[in-house]
Amino acid sequence: MNKMNKMKKVFQIAFFLLMAVSVHAQDKKAKALLDEVTAKVKSYDNISIDFKYSLNNAKENVNQDSKGSVVMKGNMYVLNFMGVTKIFDGKKTYTIIPEDEEITISKYSEKDDNTITPSRLLTFFNSGYKYAMDILQNVKGRKIQYIKLTPIASKDQRKEILLGIDSQTKHIYNLIEVGKNGTKTTLTVNSFKTNQPLSKNQFTFTESKYPNYYINKLD
Repeated sequence: MNKMNKMKKVFQIAFFLLMAVSVHAQDKKAKALLDEVTAKVKSYDNISIDFKYSLNNAKENVNQDSKGSVVMKGNMYVLNFMGVTKIFDGKKTYTIIPEDEEITISKYSEKDDNTITPSRLLTFFNSGYKYAMDILQNVKGRKIQYIKLTPIASKDQRKEILLGIDSQTKHIYNLIEVGKNGTKTTLTVNSFKTNQPLSKNQFTFTESKYPNYYINKLD
């Protein structure tokens, strides 16, 4: 999995964590808990998360760990992962790759299924899963309640997703995604901060900061 694909994948997972999931009722307790998480997240003006991302496949002898961070306010965000920065200002997405001195700029379109935004992910995860309460685990004194999401579509390459929620704070602790090929990806929230003082230019792309970069405008 190359750097951009990994970033795209973790970005999807990161916003799944941020926005929780509002899914159709199959397990009342699970739905009630997810609704609490969603309400808690929506009550904040902004959210800042530091996370750890792990990819493991024993069969292929693959073990990779990476760290990242994301800041979100409304549908705007700044994601830093694997040396790449992704900014969405509500209209355009800016992908900045210092290693290649390249910036890709693309417009957001609600009709584009490949566009990744919080609202798109809410719609994406809104259906297509069976879900139920899973184990309650004690992690360093914190009670983490897991909800198991099982994809309905047989062609989905994911076997299941385990979403860990802190029972006290109603914040997401981690997400474990298990693939049918044995690959397991885990995203763990190391730091969850809310309503932080942000710069007025927090979600603004400033081209003058990158004088020697090649800028690729897709639209």
